Amino acid sequence: MADKSGSMIGSVLNLTTALWEPNPTVPADVGVVTSSQSQIKDLFGLFCMVTLNLIALLANTGVMVAIARAPHLKRFAFVCHLCAVDLLCAILLMPLGIISSSPFFGTVVFTVLECQVYIFLNVFLICLSILTITAISVERYFYIVHPMRYEVKMTINLAIGVMLLIWAKSLVLALVTLFGWPAYGHQSSIAAAHCSLHASHSRLRRGFAVLYSVVCFLVPAVVIFAVYCAVYKVARSAALQQVPAVPTWANSSPAKDRSDSINSQTTIITTTRNLPQRLSPERAFGGGKAALTLVFIVGQFLVCWLPYFIFHLQMSLTGSMQSPGDLEEAVTWLAYSSFAVNPFFYGLLNRQIREELVKFRRCCLTQPVELGASSHEGSLQENFLQFIQRTTGNSSPRNTMDQGIRIPGQIPEEHT
Repeated sequence: MADKSGSMIGSVLNLTTALWEPNPTVPADVGVVTSSQSQIKDLFGLFCMVTLNLIALLANTGVMVAIARAPHLKRFAFVCHLCAVDLLCAILLMPLGIISSSPFFGTVVFTVLECQVYIFLNVFLICLSILTITAISVERYFYIVHPMRYEVKMTINLAIGVMLLIWAKSLVLALVTLFGWPAYGHQSSIAAAHCSLHASHSRLRRGFAVLYSVVCFLVPAVVIFAVYCAVYKVARSAALQQVPAVPTWANSSPAKDRSDSINSQTTIITTTRNLPQRLSPERAFGGGKAALTLVFIVGQFLVCWLPYFIFHLQMSLTGSMQSPGDLEEAVTWLAYSSFAVNPFFYGLLNRQIREELVKFRRCCLTQPVELGASSHEGSLQENFLQFIQRTTGNSSPRNTMDQGIRIPGQIPEEHT
């Protein structure tokens, strides 16, 4: 019996050893390599999130400082409001997003109240940012297509009223999340990674997902696309507008060299009367540049926000509580990148704002800075407003209409 017992014990030990030995067909360092690759991916993700947060903080602050310092930039009230909202996102929302997204904070837990605050801020600040972008688009449309109406009706009181309406609409929509979110109402704490917008047992979950997507994405996307298409038509018409005929005195002496004076306002296009008129290079290619601006602005909005809303809408409608972590991280931070990109698209690409920032840097460093480079950059990096102004040679809608010069595509209004 003793020999049989010893034999049985030895067999069990041999079987256990065989089960725990590494598979000879699999390299022993596979687990180490996989863990190392995962850590590198997590570090890279954390680096990208922190970098986006810092860019959002610095860029939005810079644009706000530039607008606040210059009295003639007060017409950029909606741009300043957008930067203020995005700055709030960079201060409040993005750090919480880093904690809930990065595996390095996997042990962090939120109380139910903290999770509710995070979800509330998500809806509230995202809605504020998107609706402000929509307001900027509509303002640009009226500035270019209805210049006189814009000049008369676009007052500071109207701008403040629109901003208050945006805040009220965003607040009402965000308050809905206080009913039924998060899904773990009876627990005292929640893992930060599980605090998500679609994690709710509320009966309002599906209805809210549809309402949130329509109000904060679908309607703004349609408005932005429509108004920029209208602005593009005006920009293209202005770009294709032919150069005025050369005065007779300029054609009377074709052999005479053109003036080298800096103050000369006339450029001789042809050297003889028989040559046909041509478009200037700026106008010949201006329509394409306006189209490129349209693609950039609308494309940036869709790239940032379309995956985010599709993801949360699909998760809410299917009733799934299990979130694909990597996918949710990707769409969330693609959406959050809008807070870092907006100040460039709506602020820093404007020549006047850039010049104010250069002046501010000169004041801070007490060193002279040459402004010529930023004052004469090509129209590719300017917004539609500057393109239209340079094409017509005027600085305001009222000047354009008062001088009897109308951009093709503009809708004339009577003087009031």
